[in-house]
Amino acid sequence: MKAYTYIEKGRFELREKPRPVLEDPRDAIVRVTLASICTSDLHILHGSVPRAVPGITVGHEMVGIVEETGEAVGSVRVGDRVTVNVETFCGECFFCRRGYVNNCTDPDGGWALGCRIDGGQAPYVRVPHADRGLCRIPATVSDTQALFVGDILATGFWAARISEISPEDTVLILGAGPTGICTLLCVRLKHPRRIIVCEKDPARIRFVRGLCPEVLVTTPGECRDFVLRHSDHGGADRVVEVAGADGTFRMAWECARPNAIVTVVALYDAPQVLPLPEMYGKNLTFKTGGVDGCDCAEILRLIEAGELDTTPLVTHRFPLSRIDEAYRLFGSRQEGVIKVAVDTAE
Repeated sequence: MKAYTYIEKGRFELREKPRPVLEDPRDAIVRVTLASICTSDLHILHGSVPRAVPGITVGHEMVGIVEETGEAVGSVRVGDRVTVNVETFCGECFFCRRGYVNNCTDPDGGWALGCRIDGGQAPYVRVPHADRGLCRIPATVSDTQALFVGDILATGFWAARISEISPEDTVLILGAGPTGICTLLCVRLKHPRRIIVCEKDPARIRFVRGLCPEVLVTTPGECRDFVLRHSDHGGADRVVEVAGADGTFRMAWECARPNAIVTVVALYDAPQVLPLPEMYGKNLTFKTGGVDGCDCAEILRLIEAGELDTTPLVTHRFPLSRIDEAYRLFGSRQEGVIKVAVDTAE
């Protein structure tokens, strides 16, 4: 089969590889029916993920059909349509039992697919701990509707959940890229009094306004003053930092009111400074780290009920044979691209 492969920093190639096989009784083999490109894939390409292993098949956003299961797998059967969780987790270790599945202590725990073991930008993928990492897709939910459940939608749902949003809150979201938009859709489910999105790209600003016309939108240069004008207690009650750009970490805490919660979802290419003398009196609570993607079944229920819809994010589609072109488009942010769907059929 053809698989999109990490060769070295700055270089991915579509290479011939053997179809994956079961390696553990808890594995499943999934025939990938639709995949996508994530910003984290670009981080690997740019050399910003040291734990990424050269030679692996990249890709961790995918849906598919179960082709084969190990003898210990009981939650899914051959023929089931499934989402694939970005994280591999055993469900039994100290962290998994407390819902912190990103910190699973299993050797394949955490972000493994498409980083440390072969991922899903290929026709087939082996999924370890399939009972935990696969969720059946309801019959009325399409592959496109379910495509982001295991990664960026799980991230947005997790960010909204840990931010402890109430109906009285003003929520500021920094960044309207794909993960930022998924975060926005999940924050809306909490019905806060006011949502403000900060984004610099005009195309993404238009996208947000078309998708969520009730949301207030500002730009980085105006953000702090805008938030002060549109909040009740000297800043946002909750800030979710999804941008990961130069200056956005500082912007996040500067725009927060005293005693606010600042949730950091973003990945950074460089260390960030926590200037405690400047923020001392604000008494902020920071929540950071990788997504704990253990809400996929609930997210699928919300999609089935019509309460979540990420299909507008899929702005472009490519076959696997043209995945180089898809990466160039996604990386350049041209042509109004938000997310790219990749048909991986052989």
